[in-house]
Amino acid sequence: MKRRTFAGIGAGVFLLPLAAACGNGDDSGDGGGDGLVVGFAQVGAESAWRTANSESVQAAAEADDRIAELKFVDAQQDQEKQIEAVRNFITQQVDVIVLAPVVETGWTDVLQEAADAGIPVVLADRGIEAADEDLYVTRLGSDFAEEGRKAGQWTVDTFAADPDGVTRILELQGTTGSAPANDRKAGFFEVLDGEGLAYELVDSQSGNFTAEEGKAVMETFITTHGLEGIDLLYAHNDEMGLGAIQAIEEAGYAPGTDIQIIIVDGSKAGFQAGVDGKLNYIVECNPVFGEQLMDVVVAVSEGDEVEKFTPVEEGVFDASQFEAELPNRQF
Repeated sequence: MKRRTFAGIGAGVFLLPLAAACGNGDDSGDGGGDGLVVGFAQVGAESAWRTANSESVQAAAEADDRIAELKFVDAQQDQEKQIEAVRNFITQQVDVIVLAPVVETGWTDVLQEAADAGIPVVLADRGIEAADEDLYVTRLGSDFAEEGRKAGQWTVDTFAADPDGVTRILELQGTTGSAPANDRKAGFFEVLDGEGLAYELVDSQSGNFTAEEGKAVMETFITTHGLEGIDLLYAHNDEMGLGAIQAIEEAGYAPGTDIQIIIVDGSKAGFQAGVDGKLNYIVECNPVFGEQLMDVVVAVSEGDEVEKFTPVEEGVFDASQFEAELPNRQF
């Protein structure tokens, strides 16, 4: 078997030799040897969740004797960079392409090119539009709509008896057009509408899954609407929620008390904010599925039948559980 390597592509191109397998140590990257060459086009490194996900996949590939090489691309949240990466993988004739698509649309042409080249595609974490389902084999990741439903159910349970009658909500959405942003929103309001909760969506804007943009949008919310009479902030990920908490505190309010807060992900920083009383509910989105992904990649390469979607296991946590769960967080 040839040397197992990670070829990382970001601002430049570089090769990081990791663990040498037994054999002659050839690291030419030409796909020879008795292991799989896998191309992974990652969204970026926009959050602790994404960093943990990348590390999980890289560590799993390194430890797996069935994987000869993982070509890893950080697309820096740029779809064009992901498309370029996939085309490079096709040119390099990798065995399997793994794609964590930054948005749901715009993949038809490049995924058709992969199909024409006979290279199977596995989606990791995020999905793409239904019209392109025939162009990938399977998706491994979170059920984003279910995450939204979990957040919605807590909202109904918490505010159904609100004496004011109408629950006033601010929403920090993820990257516009991305599967988690679309589905977390849809699942959340599906439950609110289905359960008949009286609510007003006061404002909803994208914070692009980053703390900086989450803080900036929350500052705009506060300037435009104030926080008096606002009941809930629903943030589509930890980073935006943590940025919003900073903006709320800087405006002289008490996050978690003056306004209740839901976040999705479950990072150490998110749980610590919960322990500190600055948020109220966490919906887990598990990034550590590298070993499971390697199993799926091998199965796909061997032509085994796999489900179109395989969910990862995830939980929910309220204020009574934050302190006990904090030591268990892996990112």
